Amino acid sequence: MFDPTTLVGFHTWLSLIAIVAGFPVAAGLLRGHTKPGWTGVFLSTAFATSATGFGLPAPGLLPSHIVGAISLVLIVVAGFALYARLLEGAWRRIYAIAAVLAFYLLLFVLVAQLFLKVPALHALAPTGSEPPFAVAQGLLFLVFAWLTWQAAIRFVRVPRFAG
Repeated sequence: MFDPTTLVGFHTWLSLIAIVAGFPVAAGLLRGHTKPGWTGVFLSTAFATSATGFGLPAPGLLPSHIVGAISLVLIVVAGFALYARLLEGAWRRIYAIAAVLAFYLLLFVLVAQLFLKVPALHALAPTGSEPPFAVAQGLLFLVFAWLTWQAAIRFVRVPRFAG
């Protein structure tokens, strides 16, 4: 699973790097600025994570494919807002919302994978439909609903770049 020479391992490492990079990106949005280095790492590894997910073995169309497709759209929109539209006008808010939602989807999948792969968590929710799983995902959702709202407000208020 963590062997970077396999597609699953490469996909896993990409997702972990994207998640780590997502924290300073989100923190910057809450302060009204971008973190250019972190943002580039976040957007590129988040995109690669979602793209490589489609290459993983699967019996057909799964919910993970739908999450991956939504994530790709969000990352492309965020990248377009940042690099093509230079965060001008409404694109500033669009970027903040798309970036935070893409980060949320990475963490949503992380929580799902933790419940699948960590024996203690798997025992609490073996099918992913039990209350512990729902509570974990519900809390994550609430945190990111607040974070998305705050980023959309705060990132628009202070138009500046910072390193």
